[in-house]
Amino acid sequence: MGEYDEEKTCVTQIVKPGGAADGPAGNDCLVVIYSTDQKALGRRFVLDTETVRVGRGSDNTIVLDGDSVSRRHCIFEKRSGSWWCVDDTSTNGSYVNDERVRPGSELKNGDKIKIGPNILKYLSGLDVESQYHEEIYRMTIIDGLTGAHVKRYFLECLEKELNRARRHKRPLCLVMFDIDHFKKVNDTYGHLAGDHVLKESARIVQGRVRRDEIFARYGGEEFALILPETPMEGAINLAEMLRTKVSEAPYLFADQPISITISLGIAQLVDDRMSSTDLIQAADDKLYAAKRNGRNRVEH
Repeated sequence: MGEYDEEKTCVTQIVKPGGAADGPAGNDCLVVIYSTDQKALGRRFVLDTETVRVGRGSDNTIVLDGDSVSRRHCIFEKRSGSWWCVDDTSTNGSYVNDERVRPGSELKNGDKIKIGPNILKYLSGLDVESQYHEEIYRMTIIDGLTGAHVKRYFLECLEKELNRARRHKRPLCLVMFDIDHFKKVNDTYGHLAGDHVLKESARIVQGRVRRDEIFARYGGEEFALILPETPMEGAINLAEMLRTKVSEAPYLFADQPISITISLGIAQLVDDRMSSTDLIQAADDKLYAAKRNGRNRVEH
C-alpha cells in the first residue's frame, strides 16, 4: 500500500496503417480515458469508416491490450446516421455505461464503452475537437475508472490545504483506505469484477464527500480523502460511516454477489513541522494497523 507509480497522462497519435487515426475536426471518435497501459491514455480513434472492428488481434481496426480483451471483441457500426456498439461474441462481454451490450447498443455523445480493462469515451457532434481537448484536461485530474481525483491532483491539493491549515490554525485530517482482500476478488471473480468493485466503492464514498473535501485514488485499490477544517472526532465519524456503507452495499457483478469491506487509517495535522509526506505516512501507518488488527476497521 502507498507505493505506486504516479499517474502519467500521455496524448499520442494513432499511426496504425489502414486503421483509425486522428483526422479532421468534427469526426465522431473514441478516446481512451482509462487503460492499464499508461501510454494508451488520451489516444483518439476517429470513426471514419462504416465498420470499425476492435479486439486484441492485429487484424482489427483498433487494437487493444488486456487479458480480458478477446481477439475479436466488438464492432462499431454506422446505422442510419448513428453509431452502434455490437459485441462480437467476446468472452467477457462489451459494456456501454456499465450495461452489458446484448447484442448491440446505440451510442450517444459521452457514452463510456468498457472493453476488457480499457474504457473509451464516444464523442460526437460539431464540437468534437473541443470535447476532445476538454477530455484530455479532465484526464489530468480525474481517474477514468473510478471518477475520483488522480494522485498528482491529490498531492497538489494536500499541499495547499496544509498551508491553509497552518496559516489559519485550523484542523486538517487525512483518511487513507483500501479494499480488503482485493487480490482475492480479482483471482476469484476476474479483473472486470475487480474494476466493478473499485468503481462502486468510489461511488459510495463520493456520495458522502462534501464540496470542500478531496477524494482521490492514491493507487491500485488504495484511496485518500482530505478533510479540511475537520478535527479527529469528525474524521472518525465519517470513516466509520464509510466503512459501514461499503460493508452493507450489495456488490453484484454478472449476477454474482461479492462481499466487500474496507480498512481505514486516519492522521491529523498536529504541528507546523508536519509535511504532506509525513501526514500521508502517518495515515498509511494507521491503515496498516487496521489491516494487522483484523481489517474492516478504522484506526487513528
